Amino acid sequence: MSTEQPEPDAPADSEGSNAKLFGKYDVEEIEFSDVSTERYINVTPIANTMGRHADKQFKKSQISIVERLINRLMQTDENTGKKQLATKITRDAFEIIEEQAEENPVQILVRAVENSAPREETVRLKYGGISVPKAVDVSPQRRVDQALKFLAEGVYNDSFKTETDAADALARQLIGAASNDVGTYAVDQKEEKERVAAAAR
Repeated sequence: MSTEQPEPDAPADSEGSNAKLFGKYDVEEIEFSDVSTERYINVTPIANTMGRHADKQFKKSQISIVERLINRLMQTDENTGKKQLATKITRDAFEIIEEQAEENPVQILVRAVENSAPREETVRLKYGGISVPKAVDVSPQRRVDQALKFLAEGVYNDSFKTETDAADALARQLIGAASNDVGTYAVDQKEEKERVAAAAR
């Protein structure tokens, strides 16, 4: 009878190095070009945290940017509460992006968010009953929120009551925003906000 003890199994992914988003996209080598929003764009291989941070006001920055995009896509009359459908749309869009851009779709998403995040916006200040627009800097967390909102609105506008599939519309929006194309809805909205803010300085 052999007295050799079997070697213990190596810990499965002790540092998360083998985990991949949707089982195929690596999230370890993502590069950030905007230092101000880097800490608010969380990239993890988990696309559904089951509402772990839903009751904490500022914990959304700990949620994966992919899940935050999926949650934004649900915020329409047709897709409210349909997380599986929104996840499928995102997964299909990532496959289209990988085929067309030949680049990691997560990197494309990060770049699209950075390019769609406005740096300035306007607020209304009242002076003696008169409302005056005033330009203000946008906080990094709000910049990311606004970018995701613009991307989701662009997808909705491109796909609602049209023949364009939602996954195709999302892929087009992300690729366009990642390349800083002003013809993309998200980048156009960002430019418009900054243009109005510049006039209100």
